[in-house]
Amino acid sequence: MNDWAWSLLSAVIGLIIVWVALVIILWLKRPDDMTLRDIMRLLPDVVRLVRRLAADITLPRGVRARLWLLLGYLLSPIDLVPDFIPILGWADDAIIVVLVLRSTVRHAGAAAVTRHWPGSADGLIALQRLTGGLK
Repeated sequence: MNDWAWSLLSAVIGLIIVWVALVIILWLKRPDDMTLRDIMRLLPDVVRLVRRLAADITLPRGVRARLWLLLGYLLSPIDLVPDFIPILGWADDAIIVVLVLRSTVRHAGAAAVTRHWPGSADGLIALQRLTGGLK
């Protein structure tokens, strides 16, 4: 193989290793009593929340751009970890959503997330626990 092919292969393998490490770290840092099933139950409300936040012109432009990119990623058939891989296939979407929502809370405030939450109060509490910052 050429030098550029080895370099590309090394970069891809390195990214995969970093991604797997990130998935493991975030999975271990989730609340102890929260299962993947609990997280997946929030998905419809979270998608509506992200859509509402992305359309809110009072939020900073960078926050809205991240939210629109997140929506595009969630709607895209191409995933970082394919969905047919058990647990990790769905976990990568949940992890990316958590990271973007944490960023949203840091830059726009928890009040914006609470104001746009379309689900039940219990769902919001679960989202708060999952993201660790919507207080």
